[in-house]
Amino acid sequence: MSDFLIQEKPFGSSPKTIVKDHNGQPLYLLTGRLGDLGSRLTLYDMNGRSIAYIKKDRLAFVRRFEIYENDKKVGTMQHFLNWPNDFYYISQLHWMAHGNIYQHEYRVNHFTNQIMRMSKTRLMMGDHYQLQVNDDRNAAKCICIASVLDYWSYNRERSQPTYYNEVLDIT
Repeated sequence: MSDFLIQEKPFGSSPKTIVKDHNGQPLYLLTGRLGDLGSRLTLYDMNGRSIAYIKKDRLAFVRRFEIYENDKKVGTMQHFLNWPNDFYYISQLHWMAHGNIYQHEYRVNHFTNQIMRMSKTRLMMGDHYQLQVNDDRNAAKCICIASVLDYWSYNRERSQPTYYNEVLDIT
């Protein structure tokens, strides 16, 4: 299990974000931005090698993000529903992210196995997100997922996602 610290700010609004370990040592660099069609966030190791990235789906009317690791697509993250908490599904990985968008507290599970826990913490250096990742092999994917969760918390649409309306037949 590893802990990662990311200073609180909208991931997609700053050109560079440093991901640190619990001792404050830099581990990764996250660059780019989210939001516009074709925009992406890229995660680099401290040697400058790209290890993962996340980008918005090509279809403008769908709120989905594609996750790539080592230039291979590993999943697509989509907002599923938001009552009473937020739920997101990451296809291909079969992971479900759920939590409270206002408190920035999330869990990512594969069935009953916890993959990641994201929470907000206050340190002397300022407010941070703390990611607790159970398997270091999932760290890059989890950082990408955390960036989308953060992006959606700051760019929240007031209407329900289309899928939510179709599933529950709300009209």
